[in-house]
Parts: sequence; structure tokens; C-alpha cells
Amino acid sequence: MNATLASAAMTDAQKTEHIKAVVLQEGARLRQQHPILLKQNLIGALILAGSLLGMIAMGTLYYFDLIAWYVCVPVVAIFASFTHELEHDLIHLMYFRNKPWAHNVMMALVWLARPSTISPWTRRRMHLHHHKHSGTRTDLEEQGITNGHAWGIKRVLMMSDQMLSIWLRPLEMAKLARRFIKAQNPKSHAEAIALGREQLLGYLPLGRIYYTLWHGFLIYHAVNWGAAAMGHAIPWWSFVAPTMAVVNFLAVTWLAPNALRMFCLHFVSSNMHYYGDIEDKNVMQQCQVLNTPLMWPFQLFCFNFGSTHAIHHFVVKEPFYIRQLTAPVAHKVMREMGVRFNDLPSIARANRWHATPVEVTANTSPAI
Repeated sequence: MNATLASAAMTDAQKTEHIKAVVLQEGARLRQQHPILLKQNLIGALILAGSLLGMIAMGTLYYFDLIAWYVCVPVVAIFASFTHELEHDLIHLMYFRNKPWAHNVMMALVWLARPSTISPWTRRRMHLHHHKHSGTRTDLEEQGITNGHAWGIKRVLMMSDQMLSIWLRPLEMAKLARRFIKAQNPKSHAEAIALGREQLLGYLPLGRIYYTLWHGFLIYHAVNWGAAAMGHAIPWWSFVAPTMAVVNFLAVTWLAPNALRMFCLHFVSSNMHYYGDIEDKNVMQQCQVLNTPLMWPFQLFCFNFGSTHAIHHFVVKEPFYIRQLTAPVAHKVMREMGVRFNDLPSIARANRWHATPVEVTANTSPAI
């Protein structure tokens, strides 16, 4: 019987289990065929080392005027995108699970490579909750990057900058954080306070350093350009010029690459996840696969995230490089079972599952 026709008689839970079984079987086949894939810790460490060395090498070439800024920024962004995938795997304890010191060193290094994000230790709780309740009102991780929001300049700005995502909707984010904390079922008031403190301090120290430098860079040059356009020059203090020389270098080699990487990742991720009118814990409704050529410019800077992340929702414990290898088989069975591919109209309707508004029930979540 045709697999697509057979799936019509299956529940979403059965479809999910079937997809999981097929993808896991393909992963096992690949490991048997290529035993090097069993060296998971080694592979993760080598990818991290290669990514960091690549970023440093590009920065060195730029420092010695061997490459232009418009070469350095996108190439560093690509290397940084590898570290995002590593962080995602680390959150699921896929590398050095039994060596906490090595695991935490990797966590620190991937944060250093891409400091525009919240601490990976803080993100772990948010991400694991996201897997349980993706697309619901308590999914802080995805709503934090604008999943479910109507389109406009505000959404574009918020997906470009995590601080703007907070500053442009402070009351909404406070409510979302409270819902998230309540959903963790804290056993005491003290535990709830600790969870709130974890959120408040989540960007310390690297995130705060990153945004101080990045916003300082943008404001400094915007003020100078504005003054020059009016025929004036700003009489900056003597220490400003040498300080900005350092910031300018960091902007090209560290700050701007992560801004580019982050925007592309947030654009893809916030639009491949559904929000609001889906069944809680129904993996079939959580994600679509975005592998249309229209997404390729964005995929370049987030390691093909739109094409492979939905696989992760079905098979959580496979590292990112295995997902890339199992994608042909995974996509085939996902399509047969009814997972959506390239549902671009959902982007225009603020990531809703249904084309027309539906009544919210106990198993669905209303719009923000």
C-alpha cells in the first residue's frame, strides 16, 4: 500500500513514532557503514576547534588587510553557525555527557563564539520546555525570537536583536517569562524567584558585553554620519578614537557576523515553527520543513536549519551532522506521513497552522 495512503489511517502519535523509527534506523545504518560517526565526542570537539580556528583565521587576515570586511563578515558568520548547532547538541548532552568539565568548556566556548544569545545554561531549560510545549503560550524560546508575531518593522527589528526583542515589548516579555516560570511548576516561592533570577541574569556576562559593543558601534557611526550630513564633526574625547578602532575591528570579526547569523537563524526558526492554534505536544504540528531555494540565502548562515531542524523534533538525540546525512530518508518519510513542506503562506499568517482563525480549545494556545 502507498505509504501516504496508509498514513491516513494513523493517528498523529503513530505517525510520529513511525518517523522516529525510520530516522533512527537510517542513523544506525550510517554509523555501521561509517564507524567514525560513533566517535561523537571527538567529532564535536573537532568541529568546535575548526570553527574557532576559522573565525580566528579570518580575523587575522582582516587585521593584516588581506581580506575586506565584506569577505570577513559572512565567512565568520558561517563558522559561527556551526557553533550554534554544537550548542544545540550540547543542550541535549550529546557531547562529553560523562565529563562535565569538558562539556562545560564546550558550552562556554560556543557562547564565546556567538555571544549575541542568552547563556546556553539558561537556554537549556527554555529549550527542553520548547520541545515539550512547542508553539504554546509558555514557549519562551521561540516567542522570544518573534514566533507568532504579526509582520512589520517591529518583528524585523526584534528578530535582529535580542535586546530589542525585550525593549520593544517589555510588558509582553514579562508576562511571557511569568508564564514560562509558572509552567516549570516551582515547588516553592524561593524556587520561582530563582527561576526569575535565572532569566534576568541570562545575558551576563557575554551577552551584555556583546550588545554594549554592538549598540555602541552602531550609535557612534550613526551620530558621526548624521553630523557629517549636516556639515559638522563631533568633538569626541581623546580616548574615543583609539577605543573605537578596537570596536570597529571587533565589529567586523565578531559582532556583525553574529548579527547576520542571528537574523538568518531567527528568520528561519521563527517561521518554521507553528504557533498558537496547534495541539500541545503534537510533534506533527510543531514544525514544517523549509527547504525551498527561497530560503537558501538564510540557510547559508544557520547551517541548513530550516531543512533539518524539524527532524530534530522527531529524533531529539541525533547530533546535527547526522541530521544532515539522514535528511533524504527523513524527508521522504516525513512527507509520506503528512509533515508540511514549504508552507510559505503560514509566514504571512504569523505562523498559524490553520489558514483561517480557529476557536481556541484546551489543547491549543491563543495568539499573543
